[in-house]
Amino acid sequence: MNQKDRIELFKAMMNKANINEDFLDWLIQEGFFTAPASRKYHGNYEGGLFDHSYAVTETLVEITERMNLEWQLPRSPYVIGMFHDICKLDQYKKVIDVEGVQYMGKDEVEGEKYHYEYKESSLFPGHGDKSVLMLAAWIHLTEEEILCIRYHMGAYETNDWTYFDRAIRKYETVLWTHTADMVASKVNGI
Repeated sequence: MNQKDRIELFKAMMNKANINEDFLDWLIQEGFFTAPASRKYHGNYEGGLFDHSYAVTETLVEITERMNLEWQLPRSPYVIGMFHDICKLDQYKKVIDVEGVQYMGKDEVEGEKYHYEYKESSLFPGHGDKSVLMLAAWIHLTEEEILCIRYHMGAYETNDWTYFDRAIRKYETVLWTHTADMVASKVNGI
């Protein structure tokens, strides 16, 4: 799938969340539709960030329907699913492998092999907190949306289960967000 196809999929889904053109333009400029989702795990290819985010959104919407979940806002599963990893926009850089260097990636661009490395110029550390900070510049988030994004990594990002547990007890959607992310990344491999 190319960037144009990803943008069209995004527009159709994000109509449900009332995303404005300025935000869409920013996402395009920052590489949301071409960035990888990781350096060496799920979605470690050009466009992987969007593909993973789209898969999480679809899974979260499906869980919402099957479990009859009630959100504070109907847009929430779309906003949370699509932007839970927005922190990755400035996290990786593509490095073309030269002859004699071990190939670490799994994709090729016009016959060239490449891999991703961490950028030293990222502006914020972290994951869930960073995504909340970046997204809050564009969308007024509810407490539920903030907690779902903040804790979407579950046990992978916190050493203090107390806060994660409190968030789940207040909004069960926090747990379902984590589940949707795990299904997309671990079960579906996106």
